[in-house]
Amino acid sequence: MQGDIVSGLLLPLILAFIMFSLGLGLTPADFRRIFAQPRALLVGVFCHFVLLPLACYLLLTLFGMGGVFAVGFMILAACPTGSTSNLLTYLARGDVALALSFTAVASVLTIFTLPIIVTWALGHYLGAARAVDVPVGLMMGQVALVLGVPVSLGMLARQRFSAWALRFEPRATRVATLLFILIVVLAVLKNWALLRENFATLAPFAVLLNISMLCVGFAVAWAARLSRSQSVTLGIETAVQNAALSLVIASSVLKDDAMAIPGALYGVLMYAGGLLFAFTMRRFLPAQPART
Repeated sequence: MQGDIVSGLLLPLILAFIMFSLGLGLTPADFRRIFAQPRALLVGVFCHFVLLPLACYLLLTLFGMGGVFAVGFMILAACPTGSTSNLLTYLARGDVALALSFTAVASVLTIFTLPIIVTWALGHYLGAARAVDVPVGLMMGQVALVLGVPVSLGMLARQRFSAWALRFEPRATRVATLLFILIVVLAVLKNWALLRENFATLAPFAVLLNISMLCVGFAVAWAARLSRSQSVTLGIETAVQNAALSLVIASSVLKDDAMAIPGALYGVLMYAGGLLFAFTMRRFLPAQPART
């Protein structure tokens, strides 16, 4: 009963608050801005929605990993970029406006792309019968509910109560970070025996996936002749995932706590790679003007 409350109610509510805090930092101009620089948007979409799931699949094949853990990593790869990518972009002296815009657009696109990837992963790694049982409509509805609605409410609050929103946003971001840590801890404790047994395989995979996608995202953007700050941003946006959403999909929608372990583990380890990447790139980029 306690586990049902955590996965069915607490996880979606925490994710909704995390996305609300993201919405407080967004304005309609963030969406308009990214369409004014479509090349950066297209490169980011290609890296995040094509290369990331493909790289995850290839690495899973290389590691010989299958079953629920493989599905868990594919769920993670299908999730949008995490809101903390904006902070890492700021630390790296990347293009913060691009980061905010892409995070918002990715959250919308995920409503449609995530069910497709998850359904394929279930069929590929667990058999066709499991894929048929996937509640695709429920998944799309829940993703829209915990991503789109809270972000929209946050943006509405920013527009209607701008003074309050500007004061509350930094506090909301800190609370959202603490809540994310809480759900990761709960997921780890709930599956501690399984995680301890498989940590030696799962942790290196998570680190390799994170580091490789930071580098691939940067390299593809650089090859597309985007600026260095944009390339740094898309490297981060490609690799930093909304691990909280992967926990919700695994535990609340698919009702399989073991599938949540990859998301919980990656959600912790990605900050090590992200911070290393951010501070390395910071050395080669000039300071950015403050965003107003």
